[in-house]
Amino acid sequence: MKRFEGKAVLRWGLDNIVWFILFLVIIGFSIGVRGFAQWGIYRNILYHAVFVGIMAIGESLCIISREMDLSIESVLGLATVVTAYLTGFSSDASGLLLNGYLTLGIVLLMGVLIGLFNAFLIVKIKISSFIITLASYLIFRAVGLIITKGHGVTRLRPEVVAVARTNIGPIPLLVIIMIAVYALFHIVLTKTQFGRHVYLVGDSREASYNAGIKVSRILFGAFILSGLLSAFAGWLLAARVNGCSPGIGMGMLFEAMAAVVIGGVSLQGGIGKLTGVFAGAILLSAISTAISILGMPPFYMNVIRGGFIIIAVLIDALVIRIRPLLL
Repeated sequence: MKRFEGKAVLRWGLDNIVWFILFLVIIGFSIGVRGFAQWGIYRNILYHAVFVGIMAIGESLCIISREMDLSIESVLGLATVVTAYLTGFSSDASGLLLNGYLTLGIVLLMGVLIGLFNAFLIVKIKISSFIITLASYLIFRAVGLIITKGHGVTRLRPEVVAVARTNIGPIPLLVIIMIAVYALFHIVLTKTQFGRHVYLVGDSREASYNAGIKVSRILFGAFILSGLLSAFAGWLLAARVNGCSPGIGMGMLFEAMAAVVIGGVSLQGGIGKLTGVFAGAILLSAISTAISILGMPPFYMNVIRGGFIIIAVLIDALVIRIRPLLL
């Protein structure tokens, strides 16, 4: 009996290792970095994790289903540009001053259509998701730059900006939105048929086909949701910066991928929890914040991200090997 309990504890520990790392990092920085241990810093860590964190949910859906979406950064950037140009007050090409919530609907529809475009080529035409989403990354990043023509937009409509400047008690509304989105998709993955099928498709396509699962529908759903979530994150980012600039969101793909892998989502498919991805996004934000406080050059963050990804992949390989022994 004790042997089975020990296996269960070890399995739980492996599934939640990123939370232990996050706890140790926060404690270490709070003790070792002057000015880190205060509510304002912890609040900013959560605040800056919002956009990468929401993107990482969509990426997690794709990776759990054993695919990959490299276009999420460009979708976020294009959504930010479109939001700013539809609701902005001033720029070299003035915004259209549309209602911010109408613009949200337009941006979300755009994200869905991009996800649908990617899924069609991947599922129906049978082209590698790596190739298709890399091409989408290049195309939609270029579209965003073409729209901006090297110029940004500032001063968005007040209902857009208010989303980023509103607090509920001591917590920013953006953080509450991120937590709510994570809670929603945690329920989707753990309590719905779609979520269970995402894991099954990622674990074994052949077994899923044999079980009568509509694999193509699951993959379409994963890519559509990835596009939608990235577009939503872009709308929120426009609210956060009160506009857009050329190349906005550059590098966020790597942050989102790092959060997913560090959070325990297996690149082999079929394994992963959004609670871990949430912790991964906060962990990266905490490290970035500490680097800023210490006055270190920002490119140190890429070294740390890369190191964490290597460690996470090694842990993933170890877990895959020993997990059958813990069942």
